[in-house]
Amino acid sequence: MLLAALAALTTAAVGTLVAASPARAAGPTASFVKTADWGTGWEGKYTITNGGAGTITSWQVTFTLPTGTTLGSYWDATVSSVGQRHTFTNRSWNGTIASGASVSFGFLATGPGTPTDCLLNGAPCGGTPTSPPTTPPPTTAPPTTPPPTTAPPTTPPPTTPPSGGIPRHALIGYLHASFANGSGYLRMADVPADWDVINLAFGEPTSVTSGDIRFQLCPVTECPGVESETAFIAAIRAKQQQGKKVLLSIGGQNGQVQLTTTAARDAFVRSVSAIIDRYGLNGLDIDFEGHSLYLNPGDTDFRNPTTPVIVHLIAAIRALKQRYGPNLVLTMAPETFFVQLGYQFYGPGPWGGQDPRAGSYLPVIHALRDDLTVLHVQNYNSGPIMGLDNQYHTMGGADFHVAMTDMLLAGFPVAGNPDRRFPALRQDQVAFGAPSSVSAGNGYLAPAGIQSAVSCLVQGLRCGSYTPRSGTNPHLRGLMTWSINWDRYYQWEFSRNHGPYLKSLP
Repeated sequence: MLLAALAALTTAAVGTLVAASPARAAGPTASFVKTADWGTGWEGKYTITNGGAGTITSWQVTFTLPTGTTLGSYWDATVSSVGQRHTFTNRSWNGTIASGASVSFGFLATGPGTPTDCLLNGAPCGGTPTSPPTTPPPTTAPPTTPPPTTAPPTTPPPTTPPSGGIPRHALIGYLHASFANGSGYLRMADVPADWDVINLAFGEPTSVTSGDIRFQLCPVTECPGVESETAFIAAIRAKQQQGKKVLLSIGGQNGQVQLTTTAARDAFVRSVSAIIDRYGLNGLDIDFEGHSLYLNPGDTDFRNPTTPVIVHLIAAIRALKQRYGPNLVLTMAPETFFVQLGYQFYGPGPWGGQDPRAGSYLPVIHALRDDLTVLHVQNYNSGPIMGLDNQYHTMGGADFHVAMTDMLLAGFPVAGNPDRRFPALRQDQVAFGAPSSVSAGNGYLAPAGIQSAVSCLVQGLRCGSYTPRSGTNPHLRGLMTWSINWDRYYQWEFSRNHGPYLKSLP
């Protein structure tokens, strides 16, 4: 605003400076917005916009936080601090900003206040700080989210992010690494080459709210055939040399994780990083079930979550992404209750009588959509769910897989509100989960039925009574199953059929 005013005054007084003044006014800016505020802390975001004619090759944003406000986790930048003065510098992948383009970084802070005395590459930032209202706006989306009427493809960045080396159509499975279950133990070295992504089940917390995640191999008393940790790590390296990805899956049916505090959030980041580093893993899978995620009363807009367990999980994953860079593989395996049920119900609802867990994964998925590698919803152990045709679909048939997956590929209004539309994910970010056998979970479907669903989604062929609203999806990522161990127990029915089938797709 100051530069614009000076330009106007100069234009009126000295005609020879008219051409120069607009160029200064249209230079680079860094604008700040609070994207979430939960009273004791907040999440902030700076957007650096190149309004000049040339290309910016690197950037630094420096600002001061008021006394009593502490900087927490951050992402998409590095930081150095002297007292309350913090300098954020671009990462290797977001330093270059073409004319008219923008990049952003974010951070968490504990305490009141907003940044002051902002400098971008040593000059005034020129952005106007804004704060979120105490209640989410009824119709207006935040600046980084397309308005509800905008087509979903405008949400992802214009260029496709790296896939993390995952095949175009991938087979993803869970390995019971820390327990035997009824299917028996399977050594990492004995996992067949059909599996492109292997999720280690499970990393679990020391207590529900500690955020301190631990992982260990199955005890020899439960799994007599368990390999040594050295052999386990060597087998992981061998898989990675074959192009496979090995992830830590966090949660599961028994691993309730509630990041209710900033201390739990930070413990989560530290402990998960330690496990990734110890075993040399490619990333993490978020498999929060049960009561891990929920929405507090009044938290009604998935684009602006305020519930601590949601906000802290988003921040923790962003911190991990910032630590490991763009090649960190991030997958999620929510149940339909936490995702597709959000088409009808979201959190406690306007009168507080609904299950607060309904649709509670949606704000996490939405906030991390630019970092998400694959979302593979568990299309099993599910009750009937309404699809985009406004009909209830029941697990165990091809139509259920098609209808549930189509919701992610087409997008949908949350809780029926057309002004709060969950935008579609990219095709390559979407797979679906199915039990590998009749013993692995409710909703088992024989291989022919699974392949009918994939064919319908990918090619528009072999569809049943449900017609996908998303059209054909040739880049659909593939299939996930619980579990590799149960697949072995049933003579590899799932991988023998679907591994080659996925590789044969165009």
